[in-house]
Amino acid sequence: MGSINAVVAAAVAFVGSHFLLSHPLRGRLVRAFGEVGFLGVYSLIAFLTLGWLVVAYLKAPLTAPLWPAGDALWAVVTILMLIASILLMGSLIRNPAFPTGGPPGTFPAAAHGVYAVTRHPMMWSFALWGLCHIAVFPVAKNIVLAAAIVVLSLVGAAFQDRKKEQLQPSLWPEWESKTSYLPFAAIATGRARLGGFGLHALLGGLVVWLAATWAHRPLAGWAAGIWRWL
Repeated sequence: MGSINAVVAAAVAFVGSHFLLSHPLRGRLVRAFGEVGFLGVYSLIAFLTLGWLVVAYLKAPLTAPLWPAGDALWAVVTILMLIASILLMGSLIRNPAFPTGGPPGTFPAAAHGVYAVTRHPMMWSFALWGLCHIAVFPVAKNIVLAAAIVVLSLVGAAFQDRKKEQLQPSLWPEWESKTSYLPFAAIATGRARLGGFGLHALLGGLVVWLAATWAHRPLAGWAAGIWRWL
């Protein structure tokens, strides 16, 4: 039988190794192993620590939930997960944050679609996933795992801004001036306008949302999303 402490240790290792390898240790490892070698080391450590986290989670006991998850809370979470799915699918196309997405002259003149919502749509989709899963499944081991995803996503997004400012000093600060870290902040301040979502974001997000929430029943044993009421 595992323990919650094992989940905490695995979560710290997973998140901490990601930040260490992505930032303070990256330069030294790239000089030692080359870019390809670094990616191999990074991928191996990420795989091992994630595997440890999954195993620790599965072995940990199921504690009593900290609060009840009624239909009202489930309705809110269901809507938020649809938004998260749209952010995720929208982030896969023309994302300046991707390593190959921002060479000189390719940044959009204005933020549209998911990038008008936030310049880190993928990171916020993961964070929303974590927050939603804490809300409706507030048991100790799930709170630890989901919180790790939230911290990794949101702190990682902030670190990404800092790194991009250094790597693309003539491009990224201008992109930051048109967008926002926090969702809808740029729209609220008039720096961006809501709209311009592509079908890959809206339709793709809808499909992912329906499929992922449907999969909860066979994979987890309980219904999620609109399938709770169908």
